[in-house]
This record gives sequence, C-alpha cells and structure tokens, in this order.
Amino acid sequence: MPLKISNQDARLLLLEAMGLCAKVTGPVDVEALSKSLGFVQLDTIRVVERAHDHILWTRHPKYRPHMLPQAFSKKRQLFEHFTHDASLIPMAFFPYWQRRFSQLEEKVGRRYQDLKTLNLAHLLQRIEAEGPLSTHAFDTKVVGQKKMWQRPPHKQGLDYLWYSGKLSTSHRVNFKKFYDLTERVVPFELQQRKISDEAQINWLCEAALNRLVFATEGEIQRFWEAVSLREVKAWTEKNASRLVRVEVEGHDGAVQPCFSFADIEERLNKVGDPSKQLRILNPFDPLIRDRKRLERLFGFYYRIEIFVPEQKRQWGYYVYPILEGARFIGRIEVKADRASGQMQVLHVWMEDGFPLTSGRSAKLEAEINRFKRFAGLDEVCWAV
Repeated sequence: MPLKISNQDARLLLLEAMGLCAKVTGPVDVEALSKSLGFVQLDTIRVVERAHDHILWTRHPKYRPHMLPQAFSKKRQLFEHFTHDASLIPMAFFPYWQRRFSQLEEKVGRRYQDLKTLNLAHLLQRIEAEGPLSTHAFDTKVVGQKKMWQRPPHKQGLDYLWYSGKLSTSHRVNFKKFYDLTERVVPFELQQRKISDEAQINWLCEAALNRLVFATEGEIQRFWEAVSLREVKAWTEKNASRLVRVEVEGHDGAVQPCFSFADIEERLNKVGDPSKQLRILNPFDPLIRDRKRLERLFGFYYRIEIFVPEQKRQWGYYVYPILEGARFIGRIEVKADRASGQMQVLHVWMEDGFPLTSGRSAKLEAEINRFKRFAGLDEVCWAV
C-alpha cells in the first residue's frame, strides 16, 4: 500500500525543504542557500526589494542585497540562465545544464530564423576584444517597419548567444546585464566536464524531487523546465526500485498520488511542530511558484496581477502572501517610498478563518518592521 502523508505533514515537509521552518543563525552562505533551493529567480521589479534578494532574506535574516553580486560576479559561485524564467543557478550545476543550452539554442534559433542577419561573429569579436559589454555598447537598428516587441539585431544576437551558452552574464549594473565569453566566466574545470545526456536527465530529475520532497511527474518536469514530461516518465520507470509511491492529502482531503525517495519515512519522523513565525513572502518565492501545487496543499489561491489592467485586479499590482507557520493567512500590499524613507502599508486582506487578532496584528507589525529595516527604510506608514 502507498504511504499516506497527511496534509499537515505534507506542508511541513515542503516548508522544511524550502528553508522556511528552522530559525537560521550564523553567517550568510549565499551559495549554500542557492544550492538548497536549486536556483533563485531574478526579477527587475523593486516595489520594496527585488525578488531574488527578498527570497534569500526570507531564509536568512542577515542576508543583504550586496551579498548576491559578490557570490555571482566576484566569487563566481553562481551563473545566470533560464529555468522557467531568468535565474541564478549554483555554478557547481553548470555541467548538468548543457542540454538546456542546446534546447534553448534550438528554440531561440527558430525565433530568429535568419541568424546571418544578426552578425554573431561581430558580437563575439567585440566582446572578446573589449571585455564584458551590455546591449548599450551596440547600436544596430531594426530595418523596415518595426513590429511590436521587435528588437534590433544586436539584441537578438546577444539573446541567441546567451541562451545557447556561448555568452554568459558577467555581472549586472543597476540590473543591466553585461555579456562576456562563457570561457571567461565559468571555471575551466566545469567547462571541461562532459556529462552524458542520460546522466543530465537523471541528475535534473533527482535534484528536483529532492527539493520537492514528493511530486507528480509534471511537478518534477516543471521544477527546472530542462526535461520533458516524457523524459521524466521514462526516469520514474527506470528508477522504480529507488522511488516510493506516496499518497499526499490536499487541504480539502483529496489525495494526490506522488513519487518520493526511500528516505521519506525518515523525513516524516523528523517533522516537528509548525513554526509560529509570520513571514511576508515574495510573489516569486519558490514555495508559491507552482500555483496549482500551492492551492492543492495550502488551499491558497494566488496570482500575480502586475500584467492585469488596474480596473480588473482583484487585489493589487504587487501583493505579498502572508505565511504564518504552515498556513497562508492573508496577503498584504506594501511599497517602499524611498524619497520619504517610508514603508507604506496600502492594504491587508485576511483569509477566511484567520482574523487579524491582537496577537496576529503584533506579529504582522513586527514582520513589517523587519521588512522595513531590510529595505533600509526609516518608518512604517499605515494607509489602512
């Protein structure tokens, strides 16, 4: 009979795997945090702090935004590429990313069918001679009538070379990307390490399931977006002796068949009581990235509304989920007004069954003040 995992235990297992259970102390190790998560999604929007910084700070209270560029562009502990979106990935994982470079080279190559017009050799020659360059170092123009979202040839060429792994992000300045030859960014020994496609698939599936703890084949596939569903199904069949079938209870009592590794019972035995801490999570936090999984396990419906017209938004432009222990209890809209040094609290919405009691209000206020200090602001201004 498949092992049954209660909804409470499922949520606690996932929170522990996502680094949201234990209280973290000691020095900040950005590389270790990134390895535990698998990758950290990048995003340009800075309502309070950018997503990647917020995600790391949520897991270690001593983290500050200057630490990520140090790990990325100074220590070369991370490289930038595309999972489901632009992300920073531990540099140690680079040899297992070769199939992703090939996938995206083919995909982007189809988008830019006439690669000759992009003058790829010229782009590479300039970067080789001049060092890391941003798109602003080039000035090619779109020929003829410009279509919506059409980019000039140099941007298309840099895109293609970056997705295919021939160029890498050297560093960013005010979030502007600078491209360099991959051979000058990635350590030589990692460039030289050749891993078969089968071994890459095995590693990607195993790494995904370890971080998800339990998962359907579709959830394993969506973690990195570097393997197909067909490849995941072949992997689960081939590794049937190493995998355990489990039945995971959702928030509504419905059961979802999943795969896990044989240590699942050991992990279950170590699950402790839920944390009492209240956290304001980023909209791009890995815990809530898979919206269907989030809703199934936590009963929390969440969508980012930044691309929804204002009059059609249910909540707001950039609304943060509120996690208390192992439950999502609400959402909050806050923004940084750096000119005045204020953290502005615009709206608070509580989920049914989670009233804003005096005790919960005190915890929320403490978390907002903590968030304010992380953003380098002076005071909190409540507009609600």
